[in-house]
Amino acid sequence: MKKKKIILGLGAMALLLVVFFILLFLISRLIGGPSPTRFAFGDKIAVVEIRGVITQSSGIIEELRNYGEDEGVKAIVLRIDSPGGGVGPSQEIYREVMKIRSKKKVVTSMGSVAASGGYYIACASDLILANPGTITGSIGVIMEFTNFEELLKKIGIKGVVVKSGEYKDIGSPLREMSPEEKRILQSVIDNVHQQFIQAVMEGRKLEREKVIQVADGRILTGQQAKQLGLIDQIGNLQDAIDAAAKLVGIEGKPTVLYPKRKISLLQWLVEGIASGILERFREREFQLNFRLSLPTFS
Repeated sequence: MKKKKIILGLGAMALLLVVFFILLFLISRLIGGPSPTRFAFGDKIAVVEIRGVITQSSGIIEELRNYGEDEGVKAIVLRIDSPGGGVGPSQEIYREVMKIRSKKKVVTSMGSVAASGGYYIACASDLILANPGTITGSIGVIMEFTNFEELLKKIGIKGVVVKSGEYKDIGSPLREMSPEEKRILQSVIDNVHQQFIQAVMEGRKLEREKVIQVADGRILTGQQAKQLGLIDQIGNLQDAIDAAAKLVGIEGKPTVLYPKRKISLLQWLVEGIASGILERFREREFQLNFRLSLPTFS
């Protein structure tokens, strides 16, 4: 009798474990975003997302290389929703897109914002689409420093620096920058700015004078950018996918490989609760808002 109870208990535990893993599998399928359909037959179009401030390039470059080597993927759509970021990572992604263009078509779809480094990357593609109100442009470079010298004096703190060369602590927050140091940094900024201008000239096939006119850091809407030749068409992500399919001669509805969203079970539960609270709040809100908040570009 006792042995029978132990067997029944073990069986119940095994069943619970099976149910638990099945639930985990189902939840991962539900929250994993659109199915990547990597094993689907026929010609495919891959979507690569570039979101947020660009601080690193390795993950995006890996995706691009994988799709570049996949013979079933005929074109790549870059979905850019970024205010820009680091010069190095932006240039690395730009260079990788240029490599892929030698064997596959690349189309850029701009989201709410694709400016500065985001626009730099877009210039490497064969075709650029943006929404009429997309914030883009910002062809420029910026380097910011903070000086705490006066504040430190007020609280009685003095900084001490030991350096191997005159300019090793250039940009130090402990002291005022000298005119010569400003000149050195300005020359660096100017050089990178010229690299940006060159990338726009080559990617958009525009004359230097025309690019320089808008290469002062100003932001533009998608509609303004189209009038200036900085983008090709007005359209959303689906329009970009359709354009990519047309470029490579895919007839009918193409199979699209979307990026799989990675999310933990805890994050899924938290987002679900937050969503419910926001929905309740919206039910009580009667005012209709149509508002655009401009980001701070890097």
